[in-house]
Amino acid sequence: MDPIIIVEQQDGLLTLTLNRPDKRNALNTAMYRALTDALRQATEDDAIHALLIQGQSDCFTAGNDLADFVGKETLEADDPILQFLHTLADFPKPVIAAVGGAAVGIGTTLLLHCDLVYLADNARLQLPFVELGLVPEFASSLLLPRSVGHLKAAELLLLAEAIDADEALRLGLANRVLAAEALLPFAREQGLKLAAKAPKALQKSKALLKQELRQAVHFVIDVEARAFSLALQGEEAQTRIAQRLKGRK
Repeated sequence: MDPIIIVEQQDGLLTLTLNRPDKRNALNTAMYRALTDALRQATEDDAIHALLIQGQSDCFTAGNDLADFVGKETLEADDPILQFLHTLADFPKPVIAAVGGAAVGIGTTLLLHCDLVYLADNARLQLPFVELGLVPEFASSLLLPRSVGHLKAAELLLLAEAIDADEALRLGLANRVLAAEALLPFAREQGLKLAAKAPKALQKSKALLKQELRQAVHFVIDVEARAFSLALQGEEAQTRIAQRLKGRK
């Protein structure tokens, strides 16, 4: 069986590839655990200077695997999802995201925690939490308004409509848009450039860029998680999630 997260290391660059294409890379508990373990190991490994997170050129991730949420009543502090969120938010080394195709839910909120974001011209970003009877996660209620302004953040979160790569670039959610076939090679090239820089200076520079909101990000992740848990317990969310899953069969 192919690994659900492909881990590759080259010249100081760690690449984590989401590898569940039959489920459009929907993130399940096992994937969250694997990602968190890889991030923790990379934090301690002095040979790793930068991180690249990617899917395939036609799909980044369809978001959380909704099947994991059926009957789920709470997100405790030791939940694999929350462990991943806090670990990535605290990751000290530069993080690059290469996004092709769908980037749904956490596939978009994750980008707010990356240092460089490259999109394929087929990328579609969407935050469908309200449609599922849920609320924002991964400190997106804090970071998205700071990135795109309150009105646009409200539009993206409340109307939950997808945006294309060019719109994401215009809003400042990405560094560059590339042809789909050029995305992954370009992101790797950029990652290797970063990994060749002075590692201590890289990490300190990232820390300085993040310092203003560091504590607030972790606080809001937990505030959102509590609100998410309450919403998840409600009939509204469970009904909508069940309907969405039924529609996929």
